Amino acid sequence: MFFRLEKEDINCKARAGTITTGHGKIQTPIFMPVGTAGTVKAVHKRELQDDIKAQIILGNTYHLFLRPGLEVLQKAGGLHKFNSWNRPLLTDSGGYQVYSLAETRKITEEGATFRSHISGAKYLFTPENVMDTQRIIGADIIMAFDECTPYPCDFRYAKKSMEMTHRWLKRCCDRFDTTTPLYGYDQFLFPIVQGSVYPELRKQSAEAIASFDRVGNAIGGLSVGEPAEDMYSMTDLVTDILPKDKPRYLMGVGTPENILECISLGIDMFDCVMPTRNARNGMLFTTQGMVNIKNEKWKDDFSAIDELLGGYVSTAYTKAFLRHLIISKEILGAQIATIHNLTFYLWLVNTAREKIIDGTFYEWKTKLLPILRTRL
Repeated sequence: MFFRLEKEDINCKARAGTITTGHGKIQTPIFMPVGTAGTVKAVHKRELQDDIKAQIILGNTYHLFLRPGLEVLQKAGGLHKFNSWNRPLLTDSGGYQVYSLAETRKITEEGATFRSHISGAKYLFTPENVMDTQRIIGADIIMAFDECTPYPCDFRYAKKSMEMTHRWLKRCCDRFDTTTPLYGYDQFLFPIVQGSVYPELRKQSAEAIASFDRVGNAIGGLSVGEPAEDMYSMTDLVTDILPKDKPRYLMGVGTPENILECISLGIDMFDCVMPTRNARNGMLFTTQGMVNIKNEKWKDDFSAIDELLGGYVSTAYTKAFLRHLIISKEILGAQIATIHNLTFYLWLVNTAREKIIDGTFYEWKTKLLPILRTRL
């Protein structure tokens, strides 16, 4: 993989680039739809490729480890062949899921012991076996095993956790560098910056992560409940330290507003369950603002879901029809809403890229943000 930086905005840190992997190119800034169990909920591969135009999707190590399991994935030839996705894939190491299992997990220097949310069986994730697991899953980009610190947490805990994450990273790198890909294409490891909302710790962590000289870097432990201002200030600090010639991935972020603001702070890659989860609950993101499609006002609104957005789903169905489907709990409603929201998210980052390249990003972002905050 290599990252080519193509253009930087003169008014902020926004940038456009291209990441090249064994399964194709990724034009940044990019949003990556979340396919936790190897599939983006309610969306076919054809829709992901042709309608949404996703360039890369995510899988999750924790969930794929439990189901369908490593034996099945290896027999299939890796996740690309298992789910028939022939574009780039990224896997989260499972650190966030272990964090979310606070009541059933124990973290030690060795790793994280947890119980399956499916069967209750007990497992241990270590930096080494998480690398082995992601080799078997076969994603193009894999993440280091880290501890995602909760918010709020005190300075002492955040520092101790960060330092362990750095020690775990050394073990991840050692294991990664002494093993080889299984399916005939390269895999690339991204370290993760931690440090909660403490500037001193974020600075230390960013410097430590950069010293490992990997092909890309990630920022974790944000979008876990902290105020947006803290997210932005930590991101701004970290992107000043991480190398400019490598992609920067802000994990788990976020709202359209969050994404635009963080693009302006120098972030290249994003993922979040918000567009898919909100869609299933009837919350839509549109070029005119946010729509709760369950509201009575849409009952007899026969205009397209979002004529300005374009795309088959957003223009072929009306708000009234989609409301009917969502209220009736028809599966098609979740499918239409999900495709629409993901189409919007990919439109947002693709347009941001165009504006960065033509030198008008900052002005465009400034005009668009009030619209994104509007509830219709």
